Parts: sequence; structure tokens; C-alpha cells
Amino acid sequence: MVAVSVQIPPQFLLSTQAAAPRTLCDVLSATAARFPDAPAIDDGDQALSYTQLVAVVRRAAVRLTEAGVGRGSRVGIRMPSGSRDLYVAILSTLYAGAAYVPVDADDPEERATLVFGEARVDAIIDADGIHATGHSADTGPADPELPTVDDDAWIIFTSGSTGTPKGVAVSHRSAAAFVDAEAQMFLRDNPIGPHDRVLAGLSVAFDASCEEMWLAWRNGACLVPAPRSLVRSGMDLGPWLVQRDVTVVSTVPTLASLWPPEALEAVRLLIFGGEACPPELAERLAVGGREVWNTYGPTEATVVACAAPLDGTPPVRIGLPLAGWDLAVVGPDDQPVAEGEVGELVIGGVGLARYLDPAKDAEKYAPMTTLGWERAYRSGDLVRLDPDGLIFMGRADDQVKVGGRRIELGEIDNALQHLPGVSGAAAAVRKSAAGNSLLVGYLVSADPDFDLARARDELSRALPAAMVPRLAVVDELPTRTSGKVDRNALPWPLPGAPADDAAPELDAHTAWLAQQWTDVLGVTISHPDADFFAEGGGSLSAAQLVTAVRARYPDVTVADLYDHPRLGSMAEMLAARTPAAVVVERQVTPTPRRAGLAQIALSVPLTTLTGLQWATWLGVVNNVAILVTDGLDRSVPWLIEVNWWVLLVAFLLFITPPGRMLIAAIGSRLLLAGVGPGEYPRGGSVHLRLWVAERLLEASGAANLSGAPWMIYLARALGAQIGRGVDLHTIPPVTGLLSIGEGASVEPEVDLSGWWIDGDVVHIGEIVIKRGASIGARSTLMPGAVIGGDAEVAPGSAVFGRVKARQHWAGSPAIKVGKAGHPWPDHRPRRGPLWVPIYGVSSMVLAAIPLISLGAGLAVIGTWALHADRLRDVGRRALILLPAATLTSLLVFAVITVVLVRLLSLRLEKGYHPVRSRVGWQVWMTERLLDSARTYLFPLYASLLTPSWFRLLGAKVGKGTEISTALVLPKFTTIGDGAFLADDTMVASYELGGGWLHIDEAKIGKRSFLGNSGMTGPGRKVPKNGLVAVLSATPDRAKSGSSWLGSPPVRLRRTAAEIDTSRTFDPPTKLKVARAVIETLRLVPVMVSFGLGIFMLLGLQYIASQSHYGIAALVSGLLLLVAGVCACCIAAAAKWLVVGRIRVSEHPLWSSFVWRNELSDAFVETVAAPWFANAATGTPILNLWLRMLGAHIGRGVWCETYWLPEADLVTLGDGATVQRGCVVQTHLFHDRVMAIDTVRLGAGATLGPHCVALPASGLGDSATVGPASLVMRGDVVPAHTRWQGNPIAPWEK
Repeated sequence: MVAVSVQIPPQFLLSTQAAAPRTLCDVLSATAARFPDAPAIDDGDQALSYTQLVAVVRRAAVRLTEAGVGRGSRVGIRMPSGSRDLYVAILSTLYAGAAYVPVDADDPEERATLVFGEARVDAIIDADGIHATGHSADTGPADPELPTVDDDAWIIFTSGSTGTPKGVAVSHRSAAAFVDAEAQMFLRDNPIGPHDRVLAGLSVAFDASCEEMWLAWRNGACLVPAPRSLVRSGMDLGPWLVQRDVTVVSTVPTLASLWPPEALEAVRLLIFGGEACPPELAERLAVGGREVWNTYGPTEATVVACAAPLDGTPPVRIGLPLAGWDLAVVGPDDQPVAEGEVGELVIGGVGLARYLDPAKDAEKYAPMTTLGWERAYRSGDLVRLDPDGLIFMGRADDQVKVGGRRIELGEIDNALQHLPGVSGAAAAVRKSAAGNSLLVGYLVSADPDFDLARARDELSRALPAAMVPRLAVVDELPTRTSGKVDRNALPWPLPGAPADDAAPELDAHTAWLAQQWTDVLGVTISHPDADFFAEGGGSLSAAQLVTAVRARYPDVTVADLYDHPRLGSMAEMLAARTPAAVVVERQVTPTPRRAGLAQIALSVPLTTLTGLQWATWLGVVNNVAILVTDGLDRSVPWLIEVNWWVLLVAFLLFITPPGRMLIAAIGSRLLLAGVGPGEYPRGGSVHLRLWVAERLLEASGAANLSGAPWMIYLARALGAQIGRGVDLHTIPPVTGLLSIGEGASVEPEVDLSGWWIDGDVVHIGEIVIKRGASIGARSTLMPGAVIGGDAEVAPGSAVFGRVKARQHWAGSPAIKVGKAGHPWPDHRPRRGPLWVPIYGVSSMVLAAIPLISLGAGLAVIGTWALHADRLRDVGRRALILLPAATLTSLLVFAVITVVLVRLLSLRLEKGYHPVRSRVGWQVWMTERLLDSARTYLFPLYASLLTPSWFRLLGAKVGKGTEISTALVLPKFTTIGDGAFLADDTMVASYELGGGWLHIDEAKIGKRSFLGNSGMTGPGRKVPKNGLVAVLSATPDRAKSGSSWLGSPPVRLRRTAAEIDTSRTFDPPTKLKVARAVIETLRLVPVMVSFGLGIFMLLGLQYIASQSHYGIAALVSGLLLLVAGVCACCIAAAAKWLVVGRIRVSEHPLWSSFVWRNELSDAFVETVAAPWFANAATGTPILNLWLRMLGAHIGRGVWCETYWLPEADLVTLGDGATVQRGCVVQTHLFHDRVMAIDTVRLGAGATLGPHCVALPASGLGDSATVGPASLVMRGDVVPAHTRWQGNPIAPWEK
């Protein structure tokens, strides 16, 4: 033995640390014993648990035994990829005691014949079953005999330098040692387990596939086979990974580079191997929460010999050996090199395999006497010895790696030289302009008409697809002095197809596409008849081309390239990507002028109904004040006594819930008598009656019953059919066209109106919710919707048509996503009839809180006003005390809210509770309180005070948060540092089902964003740095930094804005002070609103003093209209005074414009909305006011919303329709930057109920966007077309 002159560092000698000997069968059996019920494989068609998998494998092993396969046999495997049958075949071969010999199903027949012949397989398993070859001498034992550690587990053929593939046999001892070593290495802090899903996307003829399989089966995870078409497409595999919840991926760097980063968000272990990993790829994908490893290993050393973790910092290493492997770096004299030097990598240890060819085995695994190793494998790879891990430097011979496969150029040379008409040939690897490794075959032929296409066909029949090079004919092959081909001197780049003088000149579009082909293929493309695959394109280059083309055409797929392989054909396909479909023009008639006049006239009796409530309370105040002054022995001449019996009747009729219901029900029944499902003209008689009925419901105050058991009685009174045990927490339709079966549940803010407007047509229909069904919050059920028994509709969904029984539907439009889960307890709880009066009393308490607060403010005024002798003096004193009275009223409301919410949070526990129970009542009361607070305490929201307000309520709120008008369940709400909650967000709201109410914690991660009307339900979390977009629901699980859109949520690609953080997250003190000053001014609109209330009361008092109290009550509606006119004028004046005209622009959060815009909005929400806008929806008066704010409103527009935040930028063409719950959202607040842009609806365009149109969007003339839709930023709907969805897509109604 020759002494080693330089010591090998000890960290490279780990053969003594090999795991205890066992077989792969032992590994799987042990895992099945530990995790019997965990899923072992899921191919999308069926999932098998470990118990089921082992049972299936053992039965298949018996069939193999019966076919003559026994211990020591060899079984060829050639089956289609992507199915569980392939992996069952592999495992059954192992359990039969045999070794499997895989061949890719897509490889040529000649390749399969060669491999199976060289291996002398005893049987072949393909898609048709088991086929004996006749090599086996007997039928074997009656029962399968398990292998020993010395038996072969697999035999994989690699590329051979002589032109013939060479078979490498790996024993069970080596295979199991490899599997156990990797289990010790990856994810040590949180090992792979049943919660993980491992991608199986590599060909089983590629030894890296063994790593995929056993990463799952060694650790109890689930193997998820990917269809081969997806793997070949590269980039299209990314969304599939997200859909299948894959968490562990082993792949080649080239393929991973094609995937967008968000495709790997859920992946917590990413393993690279097969080829060198570019540093920039390592830096991009090595993010927090994910382990990324770079592995190295030849087939001859059992898949992986060494590995290194990647953290994004250079250099990229291949690392240190696995436990059980030895590594040495030797120079030309076979002596170990010193640290920092480059040499050939030699591998020893437990992982050494063997060649089937004894001569080849003796040569390649010869003893390394300079190291004292009895058996060693010389890899032929050059590496630099670094104590922290080896660094790959390149190949020492003609073996190369392309697309992760190791290829001997000699094998390609041999195939090329055997082509007819070829006198000389050589293969080489070249880099294209796109950075793609290309395999090129250079041919010398004396035939001037040599057919390259025919030669390529010949190669395709002899070589696997990955080994077929692109071909070029050259005059001669350059050689070295030794006479060997000088591969480095072979010409590059290649010339394209021979020039054709008759070739047409390429237009600009086709020339751009040709340049993309050139960059990927490395061949100059200039003819429209050029064929991508004939020019040398393959699956990998096809994927890279599509990646490049998607810069202009985001929806192009690899399949499009396969369907259009010619340059000209592909150019034509792309040019026609948005074809001019045949569109039928539609003429939409504007709302008739007479309808508007009728609405104005009908506003008087409707407002009078509200005015009678004012008059009733004023009568009560008068009588109480007289009692107080009499007790003080004072006489106040302007006080008017009202008969208590009259007040009692008025109180019962206009104030109490039963009285309100009676008014709403009788009025609606009379108005809508004879109206049934159908289509009616907009602005016609039926439409106006429907409008009046809904305004009557609002004016009576019955809608404020808000989810208490009273809602059921209101619905029945309106004509709806409501079964027993129904939980109805939303407003029923005034049409009465609603049927709800026994035990069904409807969560808050569900739209059951049963009508909508499309252009100039009003659609009215019945809604049926059958027994036991549950409807999630903020869903929309359209006319004609039928929800089957025990079905579930997820929150935020839009249902058109029928949902079948016991199915779970979600999305807009809602589609089936599975079976109804019914997570609540199996049995229905007791209904608790005693809770009905408790809810009823609670409703009255809730309604009394604003009155108590108002009374406290009036008491402040009364302390001085009662000493006045004339109403004129009362008015003056009230005006002087108005600020103090307003602040007192706000403070009282806030204190009552905080105290009640805190008390209601006591003994509140997450889980499932009966709706009619203490916990159910506590949750309901809390939400109703806080929903009311958003209106009456509006200055506290979307301000610097909001985080502190939420903390007072009991929520856990971090630093630097921005919270708008969010509705939360405080005890179960956590908001992380720097999070942003936009308008009308819903966090931790309760869920209903089966008579049960579900509550749980909800979290908003650090620096995350929850968009307008976004929902984070119980048990959900918006991820750190994540985004949940407008009208979207938070997913069950989401990776840090991910963005989501829709309900159910889907991944959204997003680029964060680059801006100075001193204006977004880290403002200086001077900006905080400036913002605080402007936000303090938001008390002014509250004072204005309070002042209008004083005006209303004093006006009624004056009229009563000059005539009769009954007269004052009768004209109360007219007085309310006067107050409304004042309110809308004040709000409009404030807008122009505070912000002026608004233009397309961007403003960071910490800027004056944003704060002033919020101040202007405070005038809209606290002055205009309660006094005018809420009652004026759908009327020409609302349109007039929106014009005063700067909006461009055409003739005959039907607009049911005042939510036009930056009205200057909104255009509504003649006859356009904007329906209830819509937001014409002219700004977005992503990344704390307010981006403002226009929104335009053309003449006759329709924005259906609960739609949101984002900035820079538009609807063409007579275009329709259906209900519950999101028009994305910059999206423009073509004229006369129909769209619906979140986000919108073409809609065939």
C-alpha cells in the first residue's frame, strides 16, 4: 500500500457512519407500520394509504411469482408515467425479490429491446400487464421471497462511451443506506412526514427518480406523480404544484428556472441535482422557510454521493458526503490534492454499485491503492477541494449533462456515424443566447442533397428523445494534433436553413417571434416555414420559448407550440389570440324621465315614515323635559306636552321591532301584489314598486333587526316560506320569493334580494334553499338559484342556477369543489326558544345605544337650553355647545361599545356552539355592536386611532398597522406589525351550519394586506408579507409573501412597488403630527351631522309650537328632505374645499392628499350618507349629487351606490346601471401606495350587484358585468359583451 502524502479532511470520510443494513422492502414496511393510514401515493385519480399500498404491492408480487419471478430475478418496467400503476409495479418487483430494470415509455422500441436484452430480464411489465420472457428456469416458490441486503434493487442503464448503454446494478444495501442517509440530512428541525407531498416528475429510467420515491416512502409522506406532459412543459408544471399542494421537490435546475417563484411557495424542501446549479437560481429560490439543497452523484454511486445546503450566497457547492460515503479529490498522480486545489473526484463507501459487465466493473471500480481503498469509482468530474464542501469545476472527459441527464458524447457519435451517407460525425454541447444547453450533432457527408429531416427521424428511432441532437452538415471536422476531433473548434452558432431567395420578408410581429426562436435554438431563423422541432427544438427548449413568448402573450401554452410548430403558423396563431368574435349589438334604453319624477314624488311619504320616528322620540323628549322642569319648579314655554297614549301607540308602531315589521310587511305585500318571477322593463311600474318596497323596508328601520330571530318572522311576514330551525342572519327579499327548508343556515350579508338589472331589463326570480343547506357570508344568490339539501356555499360566492344536494360550491361563479364537508357536530342542538325574546330585547338595546349617546349629547345642550325662553335662543345655545355635545355623544357611544364588547368576550371560547346559546348570543351581539360602531364612530376608523381602538376592544394589534372600516371579532383577531386592512374587511366572523355557530382565531400576518371587502374566516391566516385582494377570501394555507385573489382564492402574481418607506411604513414624527392634525378635523363632519339632527328636532318643535304636534309629524318627511339637501351640499362643498379636483396619480400613505381624501370621505359617510345618499339610491337626485362631486353621469343612469371614492375619475354613460353594493374603486392601496385612475362605463353598460371595478378599468357600450364580479385593474370589457366572475371572464348566460 502506498502512503497518502496529503491527508483527506475527515469530513469527507463518512463510510463508517452508514446506516444499519436493511432492504428497501424493510424501509417501506417500517414506514407503513408507523403511518398506516397516511396517504402513500396520490396520482389525482386515487390515493392509497400506506396500508393499502403495501397490500396492493404484496398481491402484485404474488402475480409476479406466479409468472416465474423470484429472488434474484430481473423485471423490465416500461409503463406510462404519472400513474400509481407504475410505482406499484416497481414496488411489487422489489417485494417479489427481484430487481427492476426501467425504460422510459417514450423511448424508442430499439432502446427498450437493447436494455432488456442486456439485462436479461425474466419478465416485462407494461401497460398491458406482465409478460414472461422465458429466461426464468422455473416458476419460483409458491410465495414471494423477500430480497436480502445483497440482492439488487434496481438496474439502470446510463449512456455508454462505446455507443452501447451500460447497466448499473444497485444493491438493497446501497439503496437503503442512501435513503436513510438523506432522511438524516434534510429538514432536521421539522422532518418530512405525513403532512408532506413529494413530486414524482422524473422518468423512472433516470436514477434521480429513486430519490423522489423514497423521500416520500422513507418518511411517511405522499408521492404525487406528475403527468409527463406537464413535466415536459416546464413552466406549466408550476401551477400544478400549487394545486396539488406539493411541499417537496427534487428536480434539475434548468426546469426549476422556468417556474415562477410563487409556484414553489408551498415547497419547503427543494433539491437540485443532475447538472450544475446557476448561482442566480440558488439566490432566487433559497428563501426563508425553505431548505434548498444542491446534490451530486453518479448512478454508479447510488444517486447522490454528496450534498450542500444553498442559502443564496456564492459559491454554489456540491458539498460534503452522505453518511456512509467517502470522497477524495486526487491529482494526475492519484494522490489527494491540498485544500483549494482542483482534481478528479473519487467516490467510495457503501453507495458503490456495480456494472453488469464484469470487465467494465473491474475497470471502473478498480482499487485505489494511493488511498488504501479496495474499491473506488473514478467519476471523471473535476472539483475544487474546499473544507466547507466541494465545488464542481466541470468534466474531465467527454461525458456531459444536458437537461439533467448524463450523456456520453461517444454514444451520440456512434449513432451519428451509423447514419446512411455520413462519412464523419461528432457531437458537442453548446449554449444558446437564452443560456440553454444544446446538444448538437455535426455531420460530414459527400451527398450534396443530404436529408437532415430523414437523418433526425433515423436518430429518433435509435436514441431516447433527450439524446437526439440538432443536426448540422459541415465540410470537415476540426481535429487536434492527436488526430482526435476537437469538439471546441466545431462551428457555433449554426447557420439556419439554406437561404431561399423566394422567401418572403417577415413582418414586424413574425420577425419578433423569429428572434425568440433564434435565441432559444441557437440557429438563425428567417423563414416562415421553419419548423421548431426540425431546427432542433425539444421539450425543454419548447418550454423556454413559451416562457419568452409569454412576455407578450400571457396565456400561450406549450401545447400551442406543438399545435403550431412552424414559425408562420405560430405567428398567425398569436396574432389571432384575441379574435374579433361576432358580437350582437344591443341597444339599452335609458331609464325613463317619468320614473325619476315618480321616485322624487314617492320620496316624500317614504321620508315621512322615518320622520315619524323622529317625531315620536321628540314627543318623548318633550314629555320627559316637562317632568324634569316641573320637578325643578320651572316653566319652559317652548316645550309641548304630547298625549302619552298617542306616544305609546306611535312607539309601538314606529320604534319597536314588531311595529317596524308590520309596516314593512303590509307595505311590501300591497306594493308587490301580483308580481312574480319574470323580466320587467327598467323604470317601469314593477321596477318602481320594487324600489319603493325596498326603500320602505329601509325607512321603517326593519332592516336593522340584523340577524336576530326576528328576521325569520320578518321573512314570513313578507311572504317567504321559512322552515323550522332556520338560522337567517341576513335581510330577506321584499318580494317574498324565498323558500328556506328546515335547519338551513344563512350567514350575514348574504344577498337574497332575488332581482337584478341587466341593461334595461329587471330580472326577478325565486330563491330556494333546501333543508340543511348553509350559505356563507357575503354570498349572492341570483334569481332562480336553488341550493340542494345539505349543500354548502362558501363565503363570497355567486350562485347561478342549481347546486346539487350535499355538494360544496365556491367561487364567483360558484362551481363544485367537492362534497359538502359539514364540519359541525353531527346532531342538531336544541333550539332554545327562550333565546328568541333575549335576541329581541337585545335588538332593542342595540337600537337604543345611538339614542342613549344622542341623548347624552342633547343633555349637554339641555343644561343650558332649558333656561332659554325662546326656540331661537335654544338654537343659538345649541350651536355654541355643539362641539361639546358631539364629543360627549361620541364618547358615550365608544364607552358603551367597549364595555359591552369586553363583557361579551368573557368566557368566549373557540369551537362550535349552538346558534341559540350564550356563546351564540355573545358573538351576534358583538358583531352587531361593532357593525354599528363603524357608522356612528366613523372618525375612529381608517385613522391613527384605529389600532388603539381595536386594542381597547380586545384585539391583538401590532405596531404600525393601518386599519380601515374592518369588522372583527376582537377576542379572536390578531393583526401583525405593519399589516393593512382595507375598507369593509371581515376578520374572524362567525360561520353557521346545522344549527351551530363556529368561531376561531384569525390572524393577519406582518406587513400583509387584506383588500376591500376581503374576508379572513375563522381559523384562517393572511400570510406574512402576503396579499388577499379585493372581494377575496383568505386561503386555508398560504406561504409567506404569497398573494391571493377570489373566493375560493387562487394565486395572484404581483410585483411590489418601489417607494421610499419613510412615506409608507416608517414615517418621521413630523408626518405623524401632520396626519394627526388633519384626522382631528374628521370630527367636523360628525359635528355637522349632529347639528343637522339638532336642526331637525328644533324644526319639528317650531312647527308644533306654531300649529299642532300632529302637523309637525306629518311634515317631518319634508323637513328630512331639507336636511338631506343641506347634507349633500355640505359634503360636495367639503370635497372641493379639501381636495379639489382629483386626477390620475399615485400618493404614498403618509402624504397630505391621502389624509385630505379621507377627510372628504368622512363628510360623505357621516353627513351625506345618513341624511341623503342611503335614501336616494337609484334616483336622479343621487346622480345630481354625484355630478356635484365631479362624476360624469349621463342621461337615464340607474345608480344604486354612492361608493365612488374619487368621483372626478368616474364616467357613467347614458343609460348605464350600477347596482346595489357596487364599488367603483378608483384607487388601490397595495404596498401602502394609493394608485388612482379612471373607471368608465359606456352607454347602457351594466355593473351588477356587489361588483367592484378597479382603477383603469372600463365597460364598453351596452356591456354587462354580472353580479359579484371583479373587474381587474386595466381590464376593459368590449362593447356589447357579457362577463362575470372574480376576476371576470366571458359569460354565457
